[in-house]
Amino acid sequence: MGGLLIVTAMLPSLGCALLTPSNDRDWSPDQAVLSHADFSGHYVKVHNIRHNHYRTVDNYTAAYDNKTFDLDRLDSVDFIVVPFRDTPQLAHTMLSFGFQGRDYLCVSVEIRKERGETFAPLKGLLHQFEIMYVVGDERDLIKLRTNYRLEDVYVYRARATPQQVRALFVDVMNRVNKLAVSPEFYDTLTNNCTNNIVRHINRLVPNRVPWDPRILLPGRSDEYAYQLGLLETDRSFEETKLRARVNYLANRYADAPDFSQKIRR
Repeated sequence: MGGLLIVTAMLPSLGCALLTPSNDRDWSPDQAVLSHADFSGHYVKVHNIRHNHYRTVDNYTAAYDNKTFDLDRLDSVDFIVVPFRDTPQLAHTMLSFGFQGRDYLCVSVEIRKERGETFAPLKGLLHQFEIMYVVGDERDLIKLRTNYRLEDVYVYRARATPQQVRALFVDVMNRVNKLAVSPEFYDTLTNNCTNNIVRHINRLVPNRVPWDPRILLPGRSDEYAYQLGLLETDRSFEETKLRARVNYLANRYADAPDFSQKIRR
């Protein structure tokens, strides 16, 4: 009887081990297209940058374009935190790369939903979702959350030299390219938005972000990043967080062509 119980307990893990990630499924329209990047000298052409046009959260026109960026103009990266409304200790995190304050390219690590699918943490532990890097403009990835999902969004400027920002960007785009040809499963604990960002940083500077419970509870990841000196620290954390919230400006300047500049102050 005890042996039967052990085998029964192992069945979910055995089932997960037999699953294979795929890039070929009936994807939700907002996640049907994967991005990739082509490097040529100090230029990079990013393909399939998402800029959906939203009427509501679920009513939108999917749109993508390609754009070439000059890496010599890449000089900033922002850490974006979006706490879950019902469980603010948890959050979604993103990065946004700035090119001399003119162009911004945002990267969001997410589950890749099949049509009609929704996120559930337990399913994320059981290899029920693939992972993807959504590469988009901020009018999509930030406005979707502030103006349509009505979530709080905090945009923090990271402390990094242009050389560090460039190395981080290249590492992120290399992973974008890898996932375009070698799909992986999302994992709620080990392969999610925040620990992918941590891995990118630690690949460039080993153990720059030591393990901490706030990596698993990313609603406090901004506090942890502040304490590590990864964010600008000329003000207290409380004041920094207050200034980082962009909801009012994102709503006020929702249709501004210079949306990304307007939400930064």
